[in-house]
Amino acid sequence: MSFLDPYRHDLIAATGEATATPYFIYRLRDAMLADPTGRRILRARPRISSKTLSLEALRALPENSVGRAYVGWLDREGVSPDTRATVRYIDDEECAYVMQRYRECHDFYHALTGLPIVREGEVALKAFEFANTLLPMTGLSIFAAATMKRSERQRFASIYLPWALKNGARSKEVINVFWEERLEDDVSDLRKELGIEQPPDMRDIRKREREEKKRLKELREQGL
Repeated sequence: MSFLDPYRHDLIAATGEATATPYFIYRLRDAMLADPTGRRILRARPRISSKTLSLEALRALPENSVGRAYVGWLDREGVSPDTRATVRYIDDEECAYVMQRYRECHDFYHALTGLPIVREGEVALKAFEFANTLLPMTGLSIFAAATMKRSERQRFASIYLPWALKNGARSKEVINVFWEERLEDDVSDLRKELGIEQPPDMRDIRKREREEKKRLKELREQGL
């Protein structure tokens, strides 16, 4: 099933739309209508892609800026802002845009939290999104933790799931961030404004785990 494989973006998109209606996508739309910035986003309906954002210009921004953090994350993970599926199964035009906006902002959430696109990172971010947006598909995606390696499951349960639920629930609704207007802002200041703590560096933890496994393997081969 799609929620067990966070890389099946086609199935996730379809299931996400089916489970978001009739209530949850309206709740998210209403959260935008209740916020001044959210209302401006709904009026302007901006789109996020390589056509609307100059990635080269973002690479020239200061290292601590939101835009530089975003494009740096894209470059590091080898992904593009042009991969988000078009909403197909939500009839209400405004709600369809809300779902589209959520999808296209997903990589900004990655950049803000520093979580990589490995399965462990994707599931952690989905848990954060569930606590923040209440979209059912993001909650269902947490079950993908069952497909992780044992060490990843333990780390997810002890570190990243508690972080995700705590920060997603207490932070401001990230759907109301007008990312296009915040690109030059300091990324640490934006985290503070939203009430988001950056989680422990997952890449660094995974790297240290690999190095330790390699060290132990070498010791075993040496008979130590």
